[in-house]
Amino acid sequence: MSDKKQSRADLQDKKIQALIAVLQRTLDENAYIKDLAIGTLETVKLMPDYEAAIEALKAKIESEREVEEKKLEL
Repeated sequence: MSDKKQSRADLQDKKIQALIAVLQRTLDENAYIKDLAIGTLETVKLMPDYEAAIEALKAKIESEREVEEKKLEL
């Protein structure tokens, strides 16, 4: 009976270690994606007409919001 419990405990320990490894890889990849996103954003900010594009997007979002509010009023 003791061998069975030890074997079961060893199996659970291996599964836990495997889950920890998967979680660590996920966290590492998440950090990589964050760094990539920040780098991409900083690169885009350096492009010409960035400010104009941002203002155009803000205007578009505002007009869409107004349309949605009008729909809700009906």
